[in-house]
Amino acid sequence: MVVPPLLRAVIMGPPGSGKGTVSARIIKHFGVKHLSSGDLLRDNMQKETEVGILAKSYIDQGRLIPDDIMTQLMLSELKGLDWYNWLLDGFPRTVAQAEALEKACQIDTVIDLDVPFETIKHRLTARWIHPASGRVYNLEFSPPKVQGIDDVTGEPLVQRDDDKPETVTKRLQAYDAQTKPVLEYYRKKGILKSFSGTETNKIWPHIYAFLQTKLPDVSQKDAATPR
Repeated sequence: MVVPPLLRAVIMGPPGSGKGTVSARIIKHFGVKHLSSGDLLRDNMQKETEVGILAKSYIDQGRLIPDDIMTQLMLSELKGLDWYNWLLDGFPRTVAQAEALEKACQIDTVIDLDVPFETIKHRLTARWIHPASGRVYNLEFSPPKVQGIDDVTGEPLVQRDDDKPETVTKRLQAYDAQTKPVLEYYRKKGILKSFSGTETNKIWPHIYAFLQTKLPDVSQKDAATPR
């Protein structure tokens, strides 16, 4: 039996483009390991690791975390995933990070969620969260049962500063400036696959069909297995 090569994939898209939703579906259907730079940073900051303390000092000053810190954090985590298919989320964010990643391992495919900024602005400003649990509501498609109140605890919901209209515009402009060169870097390598649209549910079938050419759908296999 020929063992297919392991998938080394990156998912990219502006904040609010549906990356979290798409990543969750990729994990469910294709059984890949998902490595999110944001989750990893939060985990390290919470545990107060050396990298976590360093990263927090940059974030607290409103500065970008330097490439070498992010690269060190992600690559050390990837060492434990040698035998798995994986999907990177939130990394690489700069060409320097992409080049460092390339030296460590060869990326097969980069999934780019190409969602119009106006759609994202509309989507993000409708987002409210329950800070303690991280539960996210969207006033348009998954509103709380009672406006402004968490369904589970009855505690008030808040809008993150990040999701306020003026901040959203700034974040999108920053993403554009920082990430366009990375998309270009991968486009030149011939491994960038862009999926355009305004709704995740309409973009997803195309991503699913594309990934099916690379990996089997494990969710169907699980469903067929008697419990």
